[in-house]
Amino acid sequence: MVEWIITDGLTEYAEALTFMEQRVAAISAGTADEAIWQLEHPPLYTAGTSAKRDDLIDPDRFPVYEARRGGEYTYHGPGQRVVYVMLDLGKRGRDVRKFVQDLENWVIATLETFNVKGEIRQGRVGVWVQRPEKPTQPDGTLAEDKIAALGIRLRKWVSFHGISINVDPDLSHFDGIVPCGISDHGVTSLVDLGLPVTMHDLDVALRQTFETVMQSA
Repeated sequence: MVEWIITDGLTEYAEALTFMEQRVAAISAGTADEAIWQLEHPPLYTAGTSAKRDDLIDPDRFPVYEARRGGEYTYHGPGQRVVYVMLDLGKRGRDVRKFVQDLENWVIATLETFNVKGEIRQGRVGVWVQRPEKPTQPDGTLAEDKIAALGIRLRKWVSFHGISINVDPDLSHFDGIVPCGISDHGVTSLVDLGLPVTMHDLDVALRQTFETVMQSA
């Protein structure tokens, strides 16, 4: 049984961390159901366990938090759907690599409902979309922008943190970091791609695709 939680408005990052810590402990103890928590944060940067100090270009722009999840620097802010995933891998095969792949496939399946082709790239964390209208890369391949980020942590085989999908954030806010340590690609959003998608639209799609991608994991 997975509880779905949607919080309106902006949730402070420290508040979210406290909630996740408590819920993960309860799931591990068998006293609470698994949970998917969808929210938005005020503008902030988070540093994963692999974050490099030089990738924080503008440290005074927004608050910076140590996230203790995998990955490097990430931006969160209004217009971006953050999805915190508190699931018990002890009941889902205990395969971390497959779990990460399932999360990626969940994002890709969700984007497909809006006719957006999300793709995974070796050596580049997250989900990417090709931008044929932009200049090609030096190697002649199509330009690509990141539309979703991913970073998880496990405690006693229960996951927390999760994914973020750009609906309509202020993309200039990403300029204060090197997102996920990747400097030679841009960042995009569903609205930036020309799609009039709302946060509610995305929430509906996430719920629908979860049933087919994650529940069968």
